Amino acid sequence: MSPTPKQARTHRRKAATGDRTKNVTSWRVEASWDHRPDAPVVIRTSDKRQARRKVADLADKGAYVIFQEHEGWDRWRTVREVDGAALLAERDAEQALAAAGHPPAPPAYRPDADDRHRTWLAWMSARAEADRRAAEQAARERAEADARRRRLAAEAHRDARTLMSPPAIVRPENRQRARHITGAQR
Repeated sequence: MSPTPKQARTHRRKAATGDRTKNVTSWRVEASWDHRPDAPVVIRTSDKRQARRKVADLADKGAYVIFQEHEGWDRWRTVREVDGAALLAERDAEQALAAAGHPPAPPAYRPDADDRHRTWLAWMSARAEADRRAAEQAARERAEADARRRRLAAEAHRDARTLMSPPAIVRPENRQRARHITGAQR
């Protein structure tokens, strides 16, 4: 037996206590590159693992990635931001350190900095350049000193016989005869 219209008006169903917000389990990944900032990649998924995988993949491709969680009614909360270009530059700097034969960055060198390998590489490169310039300068100075020493030795060898013989005025063949002249003829 159905309730009468008057009874139906007084009966209220108990409100559901669950969250009725649409789409609260969604995740969004936004990625953009410096060379094409007007064409970002936007990926929406309800699978958090897939979203995290996409964040890692896009960061490996050098994108700036923003990982967002859905808060309901098209509002998004940023969970994490990843600068893929900086990560790639750091990885390249680490490989360049190894390729150049420089020691790796010590663990205590700016441990929380995002660019610790790049600054370490720049410092080590500057130090190597300064060492190279100093070695070139020392080699140049050694070469100039050797050239001066050789020049002086050649001059001494060339002029030794002349220096050991008496001056020309003393030698008999160059001696002037004494002239006896009167004072009026001077």
